[in-house]
Amino acid sequence: MEHQEFSGDDEGDVGDDDSSFPSNNEDALNSFREKWQRELEISPKRDPVKIKQQKSLNSSVSEDDTISIENKAKHLFLKGIEHEQTGKLYEAIQFYKRAVQLVPDIEFRLYESTKVKNQRFEADERLHSLDDKNREDDRTDEHEYSDDDDDDDDDNSDLFFKLSKIVSRNQRVCFPRFEQNTTHISALPMEIVLYILRWVVSSELDLRSLEMFSRVCRGFYISARDAEIWRLACVRVWGVNCGKFEPQYLSWRDMYLQRPRLRYNGCYMSKTTYLRHGENSFQDQFYRPWHLVEYFRYLRFFPEGRALMLTSTDDAQLCVNSLKSRTPRNPTILIGHYRLRDNLVTLILKKQELKTNNSNNNQYRRKRRELLHDSGEQTFHAEFEIQNHHKKVNSQLTWLTYIIYTKYKNGEEVQTRLNLGMRYPPFRFSRVKSYTQESEAPLQ
Repeated sequence: MEHQEFSGDDEGDVGDDDSSFPSNNEDALNSFREKWQRELEISPKRDPVKIKQQKSLNSSVSEDDTISIENKAKHLFLKGIEHEQTGKLYEAIQFYKRAVQLVPDIEFRLYESTKVKNQRFEADERLHSLDDKNREDDRTDEHEYSDDDDDDDDDNSDLFFKLSKIVSRNQRVCFPRFEQNTTHISALPMEIVLYILRWVVSSELDLRSLEMFSRVCRGFYISARDAEIWRLACVRVWGVNCGKFEPQYLSWRDMYLQRPRLRYNGCYMSKTTYLRHGENSFQDQFYRPWHLVEYFRYLRFFPEGRALMLTSTDDAQLCVNSLKSRTPRNPTILIGHYRLRDNLVTLILKKQELKTNNSNNNQYRRKRRELLHDSGEQTFHAEFEIQNHHKKVNSQLTWLTYIIYTKYKNGEEVQTRLNLGMRYPPFRFSRVKSYTQESEAPLQ
């Protein structure tokens, strides 16, 4: 009986379970979803900001690891340097190998880091020196320049003194602005820089290049104002008896700039133009032609007292190039000497002696020509006045006198004084770049 009741109950239960199967599955699914949502609420949320912080933390940890490795490699490399300096080469090699194994380019990195430190140290020193200088200037201004009626001339006169104090304090001519892989000019002492400047000025007195050099920085400005360089330039222009710059001038440089002088980095040129009567044509006796004549005169002066003069109708470029050398090849160039006295220039010129062969036939022909026509030996004496033209200083030479002395073979001398008129316009200076491209000797 019990078995039958059990089986009946089972059959009834089974029948009931089969009828309620879909509802049980839905309840189970809903319960799973509720449980899953509860777990999601309980679990920590994934915030994007926290994710970024986590990544940055991981990257910083990795960077710290690389920095620690690099520092360890630097430490080993420095130990190797210490051992190498003490003569322990085997131990030094071991430390070098260990450092290179950690960081292959450790030597380059160590060099770069030390170079940056040195540059920062120099920059800090310069800033401190400038601050100290500004404080000193403020103090001197408070004590010495308390009046309100100061002129700009006093500031300009003190500029050289202020800059020279800064350069002497830094103990260097200048500082490199950018990173240099080679030796910079700032590594040279002041004595070497001044000797280089003597080559810049050279024996041709190229003071224009010296002034351009002074525009670079304050150290070059102080170097270009060296009194000895300007004194030598004055002695070369006016001779040993040029005297002293005091009391008429402020310095040797002021004497060179203010006193009348000749210019050597170019040549003086004058253009002459006039009309000349022509010959009548046999076909038309009533027509009388006129010819326009145009030619140029060139004068070049050298510091040692030599002068060259050329009269030509050729192109100016060819004529200027022919005056570049002290011993020109053009036989038509007159060679002579000049003397400078105040603002007057006295010039004596002669024609070049033509080279003749020593053969008997040539000597016989030359003597025969001299007997037939004796043109005599000519010497040209000219005197000019140095003047300013517009804003250009010492850029014009005005004719004062022009005399030709002719000496014949029989001893007779003839003096011809030319009338200075329209055919003798003043000379105007023009700079020639090729005259100062090379330096053959320093200023002495």
